[in-house]
Amino acid sequence: MTGAAPGGGVGGASPAVLVVVGAGPRATGLLERIAANAPELWPEGSQLHIHLVDPYPPGPGRVWRHDQSPLLRMNSMAEDVTMFTDESSTIEGPVRPGPSLAEWAAGLSGRGPRHAPDFVPADPGVLAELRSLSGTDFPTRRAQSAYLDWVFRHAVAQLPASVTLEVHRTTATAVTGHPDGRQCVHLAGRPTPLAADLVVLTQGHLGSAPPAEHRPLAAFARRHGRFHLPPEFSADADLSGLRPGEHVVVRGLGLAFIDLLVLLTEGRGGTYRTGGDGTLTYVPSGREPVLHVGSRRGVPYHSKTRYRLRGPRPALPRYFGPEAVDLLLTRPGPLDLRRDVWPLMAKEIGFGHYHELFHAHPGRTALPWREFAAAYDGLEWYAEEMTALVAAAVPDPADRLDFEALDRPLDGRTFATSEAFQDFLRDHIAEDVARREDGEFSADLGAFLALLSVYGALPRLLASGRLTARSVADHLDGWWHGFFSFLASGPPGDRLRQLHALSRAGVVRFVGAGMRVGTDEATGTFTATSPTVPGRTVRATALIEAYLPAPSLARTEDPLLRDLYRRGSLSEEVVRDATRTHRSGLLSVSPGDAHVLDPALGGPHPRRLALGAPTNSRAVAAFARPRTDAPAFRQNDSVARRLLRTLSDPAVSHSPRFLSSY
Repeated sequence: MTGAAPGGGVGGASPAVLVVVGAGPRATGLLERIAANAPELWPEGSQLHIHLVDPYPPGPGRVWRHDQSPLLRMNSMAEDVTMFTDESSTIEGPVRPGPSLAEWAAGLSGRGPRHAPDFVPADPGVLAELRSLSGTDFPTRRAQSAYLDWVFRHAVAQLPASVTLEVHRTTATAVTGHPDGRQCVHLAGRPTPLAADLVVLTQGHLGSAPPAEHRPLAAFARRHGRFHLPPEFSADADLSGLRPGEHVVVRGLGLAFIDLLVLLTEGRGGTYRTGGDGTLTYVPSGREPVLHVGSRRGVPYHSKTRYRLRGPRPALPRYFGPEAVDLLLTRPGPLDLRRDVWPLMAKEIGFGHYHELFHAHPGRTALPWREFAAAYDGLEWYAEEMTALVAAAVPDPADRLDFEALDRPLDGRTFATSEAFQDFLRDHIAEDVARREDGEFSADLGAFLALLSVYGALPRLLASGRLTARSVADHLDGWWHGFFSFLASGPPGDRLRQLHALSRAGVVRFVGAGMRVGTDEATGTFTATSPTVPGRTVRATALIEAYLPAPSLARTEDPLLRDLYRRGSLSEEVVRDATRTHRSGLLSVSPGDAHVLDPALGGPHPRRLALGAPTNSRAVAAFARPRTDAPAFRQNDSVARRLLRTLSDPAVSHSPRFLSSY
């Protein structure tokens, strides 16, 4: 899609030029906010031309492009995915509500207001899915691709006539230029770079070369002619080298594993049959490998809830919001996340859980909500008095929130045989799916909403620089991110039912917690062991690392970031204290305004910004959930307003420090 050619500014002046590198959801969200704020901030008669650079389709981008397996699904319900601000959004610019994925799909089918009369997905299978989609369905990625395609077209259509857009379906390879002058964005296969007043990097999730610890495994595979897949985006992984019936060690039980599982079973012709009692049975095609799966926890992510709150929505944040962060920052000395911050986070999540339990299921509580809440307010999460309060108010231990038990369900458990462990874990999976689809346990959804609130408050604390290096490395990027994903970012329940069926069919074998992977030169096989089943060793001729590539500027596949990093024009986030140095692999941007920190300048680059996944602003989720005051919307709005103010400055092409007043 290409907008009108850039026109002249006032008196024939050249237009201001913005180049956005990356055309996925983050870039689309930024464009939507530019369109929303332009009527207020863009001067009448001035011209702005926006170049959008990405080899993948604008809107969906790489991750959500249509060109991927139709078997792959989102891990969010259609009603929980939106690209539009709403009444909860605390932004300076105007709120411009728009449809969630579910509402947009309803419009296509005539079941709701028609939001897209000028756009119908070209793929008949996707169109049929959208027309039958309910709010509680988990859509295919292709359905989400169509929604993002429409959102992009809608955002472009909302741009005023003085703002034009040009899409370049190619790769940006470098950005050069003096910080006081126009920037040059170099494109693959094109001799002339794009000249820009400002450049915004929104590349989204990026691939990277495997880190050093994978090299011995890759070398082993080459020596013995074995299959080895390092961390990779599942939709892009080449699985053709896996033979039917081949035994494969799989490390990881998160979303990447679920996608790979689908591709290696249904993707190879297997089918599912539902019995009269509702039990799912897998019918193999004969082309599947045998997957031996383990991880640190040894169990798959919890399935997504498939119900709505039954009680009123909890007022969040309550214990871990801006005021709590302010108070934390008044404390002297460095902050430890587990010691100083987690108790507040836990109390917030607990509030969401118990608010729903008391309001929606009062018969399972023994105190009035007001009495419980008043006592809860004054207690610390790990205080003995809090434990006593919850025990007195919530008679059934199954209704109480125990983070430690949730986090490591296999701790302290061992099994004499592998078969005993298979039976146990199948029961665990079945119980989890049943709980997450039974509205009687809607307190879990209350906790989930509080989890989102907590995650939204963390970036400001991180930006303060007060967390110890150990806390950022081990507690935030390590434990907390994994714990959040385990509880809140799991697959739909039907995927876990399929996993259960695959286990019964012998296609999947569970290894256990704390899985260790090794190699045996004598037999040319990979090995896997776990203390969950002492003494058992799995041998396999293939190894899959079933998780996404970790961020790394040194190893990134993105040529533009790689070039800037090698030239010393951007910096990796490094957190240091007296005991540790942590390199996160994330691009450092200045807190609040998202300018790229340039070591050569000793601070923010005035003409280069970066948003989203590769940055140390730490994106919370791929998409916003309606009515949650999404942090991404707040950042998109703030940056869009800054861009418009800056680009409308008459001195933008002349003043060497044109951003100093913003």
